Amino acid sequence: MAVHSGPHFLQIPGPTNVPDRVLRAMAMPTIDHRGPEFTELGFAVLKACQSVFRTTQPVIIYPSSGTGAWEAAITNALSPGDRVVMAETGQFALQWRKLAERHKLDVDFLEGDWRHGASAANIGERLARDRQHRIKAVMVVHNETSTGCVSDIPAIRRAIDDAGHPALLMVDTISGLGAMPYEHDAWGIDVTVAGSQKGLMLPPGLGFNAVSEKALAASKINASTRSYWDWHEIVAANKLGSWPYTPATNLLYALKEAIAMLHEEGLDNVFARHRRHGAATRAALSRWGLENVCVDPAEYSPALTAVLLPQGLDADRFREIVLQRFDMSLGTGLGKLKGRAFRIGHLGHFNDLMLMGTLAGVEMGLGLAGVPHQRGGVDAAMNVLTGD
Repeated sequence: MAVHSGPHFLQIPGPTNVPDRVLRAMAMPTIDHRGPEFTELGFAVLKACQSVFRTTQPVIIYPSSGTGAWEAAITNALSPGDRVVMAETGQFALQWRKLAERHKLDVDFLEGDWRHGASAANIGERLARDRQHRIKAVMVVHNETSTGCVSDIPAIRRAIDDAGHPALLMVDTISGLGAMPYEHDAWGIDVTVAGSQKGLMLPPGLGFNAVSEKALAASKINASTRSYWDWHEIVAANKLGSWPYTPATNLLYALKEAIAMLHEEGLDNVFARHRRHGAATRAALSRWGLENVCVDPAEYSPALTAVLLPQGLDADRFREIVLQRFDMSLGTGLGKLKGRAFRIGHLGHFNDLMLMGTLAGVEMGLGLAGVPHQRGGVDAAMNVLTGD
């Protein structure tokens, strides 16, 4: 391995770079999670989470990955044998389907091409045909981290309402929360699934469910076996500023600090920054003559860009060259994009100079790897960032 000076460039779409302030917050001494100091922290963090999810409803925090939050959503809101509609938007939609099937759900999987978000029209059509209301939930990935495509959640909510269907709307925004607008209450979402390691700027380790009154009511009558994931036991403890088991105390300190940083910048400014970085990255991509996995400009993700290499070229070999020469990690292609695409993360604790360093590393790597391209992508990105 080559010896590199300076910091490693972590430009995958999660886990993202953790700010020094958040790292310092994590370094707080361990405290009694049944004592008054923790109670104060618990109440503060739970209230702060509501401000980011944009909800007045409970936000349930688990010591878990995003996959754990998926499982919590399923075991609380749905019963074995329940029929659900899911949309194929990429690898993470496939993984959520796999988890749903392991929990014995009857999955109606709407096939997709991995280059678009979920189709509200197709979802609405399936619901309109379900006159007996056998479908219990619509499950959608908001920001598909494998492809860089965003699904229009308000349009999907309208499709459910236009069909007059009572299905729950369950949304995975693991890589969307904190990077783009998200409105749990205003968009009529029943269950939101999120994780700590993306736009929230924390290490992996916290999973989240934000839940509506309708979802809480559904959880009281379903037949799924659950203990650790049970919403009601956690919500009851949260009312006292506590958890029914040992919480991830130091990650909660970090979460409080990260949300404070988001509000200091202002959520609208955070979202605008992500949009600028996405636009600059796509300008570079266009100048290089490379292809964006996401083909609909209305669905471009501000959190990441997935890049297709020309046929016959190995994207993982390109990533390996960039890592060896420049000590920069780019995201691998996942699932059927393995070896065909790489992903540039531009979310979380990120600024203009970090983006320019990232794009310079990509452009130099393209040359070293022999990928056919036009030079000048870095200049095109700078023009976007400076308004030229």
